[in-house]
Amino acid sequence: MAAECVVPPGVVHDRPLVEVHAGGVDEWVPIKRVKMFTNAFIVQDGKILLGYKKRGIGQGLFNGFGGKVEAGETPAEAAVRELREEAGIDAPLRQIGMLSFKVEDVEEAFHIDIFMAEEHTGTIIETEEMRPQWFSTTTQTDGDILPPIPYENMWADDIFWLPLLLSKQKFAGRADFNTGNKMLKWWFGKETS
Repeated sequence: MAAECVVPPGVVHDRPLVEVHAGGVDEWVPIKRVKMFTNAFIVQDGKILLGYKKRGIGQGLFNGFGGKVEAGETPAEAAVRELREEAGIDAPLRQIGMLSFKVEDVEEAFHIDIFMAEEHTGTIIETEEMRPQWFSTTTQTDGDILPPIPYENMWADDIFWLPLLLSKQKFAGRADFNTGNKMLKWWFGKETS
């Protein structure tokens, strides 16, 4: 069994992690304040539901459905609310990961609890903020021809941790970005047990 590794500042975990990907410059950008966010993904039948962000942080990129945790709300409650607001659906979400992001010239770091579900109820709708779209998680789908996950149109770090989510492995990580979505330093790990 791999030894537990030293995780970067800002990464919250309660079980041992083993490093999966790491790189970049020598020093982490200092974190002074943290804002809490959520991100939720529906993965079912060889496909994943992503949303094209039409406004706000991440505009023009595909991502999961999520946003700020409001006062008096748990991250799980926020994830359910945001999924409903951004895609019009409900799902039995469970937490699978945690990510910390720091962007140069932005005072707060982002603590993002990542949730997933393998089913949903309701009709998927486009909203003012997001345009939902299914993508294939496999090389073949039964009957449907779907595009592959558009990593080139996602946050630069997604290619490192989204495969962990797809394989249902609990994970945690951190990425520091410049203001142009270029990663300066990154680290991602998965639970060892």
